[in-house]
Amino acid sequence: MIDGSILIGADARQATTRFTTVNPATGESLTPSFSSADRDAVSAATALAQAAFPAYAATDLPTRAAFLEAIADNIVAIGDDLIVRAMAESGLPRARLEGERGRTVGQLKLFAQVVRQGDWLDATIDPALPDRTPLPRPDLRRINVPVGPVAVFGASNFPLAFSVAGGDTASALAAGCPVIVKGHPAHPGTGELVARAIAAAVASSGLPAGVFSYLPGDTNDLGGALVADPRVQAVGFTGSRGGGLALMRIAAERAQPIPVYAEMSSINPVIVFPAALAARGSEIAAGFVQSLTMGAGQFCTNPGLILALDSPELDAFVAEAGRLLSGTQPLTMLTPGIHASFDKGVEALATHDAVRTIARGCPSAGPNQAVGALFETDASHFLADRALGHEVFGSSSIIVRCRDLDELAQVIAGLEGQLTATLQLDAADEPAAATLIPVLAQRVGRILANGWPTGVEVCHAMVHGGPYPATSDGRTTSVGTLAIDRFLRPVAFQNLAPTLLPVAVRDGNPWDIARRVDGVREASAR
Repeated sequence: MIDGSILIGADARQATTRFTTVNPATGESLTPSFSSADRDAVSAATALAQAAFPAYAATDLPTRAAFLEAIADNIVAIGDDLIVRAMAESGLPRARLEGERGRTVGQLKLFAQVVRQGDWLDATIDPALPDRTPLPRPDLRRINVPVGPVAVFGASNFPLAFSVAGGDTASALAAGCPVIVKGHPAHPGTGELVARAIAAAVASSGLPAGVFSYLPGDTNDLGGALVADPRVQAVGFTGSRGGGLALMRIAAERAQPIPVYAEMSSINPVIVFPAALAARGSEIAAGFVQSLTMGAGQFCTNPGLILALDSPELDAFVAEAGRLLSGTQPLTMLTPGIHASFDKGVEALATHDAVRTIARGCPSAGPNQAVGALFETDASHFLADRALGHEVFGSSSIIVRCRDLDELAQVIAGLEGQLTATLQLDAADEPAAATLIPVLAQRVGRILANGWPTGVEVCHAMVHGGPYPATSDGRTTSVGTLAIDRFLRPVAFQNLAPTLLPVAVRDGNPWDIARRVDGVREASAR
């Protein structure tokens, strides 16, 4: 059921201030209208989260894991209503959203496995050495503990996988942190359906109601109030650089500053090496155009920059990529605002004196549609004007011609922090690639070979992060099981009586988890 409610724990509330959303494919307004949460709602949700925190943080591993699995099951149980509503609010096709639902459910179940395993606790015991000289060693035991209530901001481009029950929410709940979600105003109906599924799982799992709240709204003031609330202890955000920086400023100016884990902007350079270009330039061009235009280019890992050495083979690649792009059909963008920003960014490149337009996609025939755009410049102009390296969120990319490998390395060294870098290379290119990989590793969070960056596997080894401004903290990831570390902090316990110790570091290993004892890693018996 969608009725436009604010969910403060188990309490569904209506507000007099309302907002609506539109179907971006048609421009038509959607019903119903939605409550716009205010500062009183923020205060109520954060107070409830703070009250729930001690009990939720103390849940045993099976209980918390089963809760995450219950959320996943409840999302599946919504059925086709969830997909239909998400299609109407986002303009995304059914197959994409069904896949995204699978990813959302899958990452919840993956974090349930992580919780049960217990490695995230990093349980460490250094037993007392009373006879050590010249000084005895006290008994020291350490585990990771949850930081407290977490504010999560739903993302526009993934209404399921990076939104109400997305990776930020899943990892924070797995860590033992209550979550307050600020729903994205572009898909409030989708958000409410998922929020109700989470609230039902809280209730059926016997957890305190304040473990989860959902605050819809279409104002920046709502998000600012949430981050400023002293009970919130961390923030997860995926969105624009301007939005992330604004939240970071608010968090830094609090009496108690808190971390904002913001994924903000990236153009994801693709380096096309000479041997690969000569051997399979047409194949690389086809893969590039497909990756660039997928989903109207509305991915944080979109290939927005191609780097290659000037050559006749590069000429052929540019011509083929332009030919393929010119035949692509426009696709609906997520919101009118995103479409307007895309058009503005494309126009800035198209009118730049040092940039040549290679191709545009087929003209649009409806509202809010992205027409693909491909541009070209040379390394000297790219290095001279940092604006050429700014993200254009959508199916737009720029090819940069470099004189030689040294100039290409100079371009890479001058890039801002990025989420990914892609190497298109053959065996003959490997010596050159070996010289660039250390430079790339200082600039990106993931380096991949002979693939395309669009598509982020949810697994243990994944890093979906990168140096600023790709993210606000390049030591973290928002995808994969390592994401749980953002919402944990270490606490040591010295000479505590056994009954006062956390269960995870008591003698006998009651939870049967892997632990490090006196410097030796001891595996679980499971």
